Amino acid sequence: MSVVEVRTKQRDYAVRVGRGNLSEVGTVARSAAGGRRAMLVSDSHVMPLYGAVVRGSLVGAGYVVSEATIPAGEQSKTMSQLTDLLERIAEAGLGRDDVVVALGGGVVGDLAGFSAATYMRGIQVVQVPTSLLAMVDSSVGGKTAVDLTAGKNLAGAFWQPSAVVADVEVLRTLSPSLFRDSVGEVIKYGVLGDTELFDSLEDRPLDQTDPRRLEEIVVRNVQSKRDIVDADERETGIRQTLNLGHTIGHAIETESDFKLGHGSCVAAGLCCMARACARKGLCADETAERIVRVVAAHRLPTGTSVPTEALWRRSLADKKRHGDHINIVAVRDIGRVEVRSVGLEEYRELIELGREAV
Repeated sequence: MSVVEVRTKQRDYAVRVGRGNLSEVGTVARSAAGGRRAMLVSDSHVMPLYGAVVRGSLVGAGYVVSEATIPAGEQSKTMSQLTDLLERIAEAGLGRDDVVVALGGGVVGDLAGFSAATYMRGIQVVQVPTSLLAMVDSSVGGKTAVDLTAGKNLAGAFWQPSAVVADVEVLRTLSPSLFRDSVGEVIKYGVLGDTELFDSLEDRPLDQTDPRRLEEIVVRNVQSKRDIVDADERETGIRQTLNLGHTIGHAIETESDFKLGHGSCVAAGLCCMARACARKGLCADETAERIVRVVAAHRLPTGTSVPTEALWRRSLADKKRHGDHINIVAVRDIGRVEVRSVGLEEYRELIELGREAV
């Protein structure tokens, strides 16, 4: 098992990445969070697979455990689902010293994390990610949110977990399509600042039956995110680079009514931005071509059939908009990006330059 230490102004915590460490959640929660009661939150896909193991570990660590199972899918990231979860937490009698345990992918992590951030003005949460996307990205860094009709992740809070436990063995039970979707965030980290990771993905696509390599990939990505979050917890500077591929990607995701997975949308958004940057002279053509090839090699979308105007209008509600400008993350080279503030019309041009139908 590998341990990555994260240090933020709000809270320091450890991310434990291993193979077969799911049964240690209770021990970790007891040490990192304490408390008497635990609310185990999962979804309708994950709870039947791993709920009993985690519940047993929590009971073994001395917790009185309650459970809440939400419907699987992005459609559960709503204010009404959050309200229902908060009512369940209150009915279970959790107090300010107790803990929420989030067992699942990004939707569960966001929803459970947001509930912990708001219940009694903040109780502790332990993140137990079960998708590759959640392991490498959403479980670390403290971003929690739900979606609004106007757009994705528009209501939320920064709330750092007390601990993160990632067991890569669970990735074997992901559907191949969900595993592929998760790789979109991994590719992002390679383009963002890890040329060795990108070269590795270029040389050999990820395989969900290779837990040793997956453990190495997760640790590497968590270390990259840790360094960024430690430096900029609340996304006022360098943390904005983690939005690479997300502005266009979120628009694609919302336009699909969340039928296309988040990682797939990030991959498509990344390719669109890379092509636009190449056509604007911000990066070499070969840089964009390499990104598109790696995305295609992992069988992820390299573009979108959503019209430019629809993507642009969706982006107007994005959190990265500031008045008549919006912050984008431009690709300069593999391993080098920069945040740029562009006018809304220039952003429309970038979408048009980079968008290719698939």
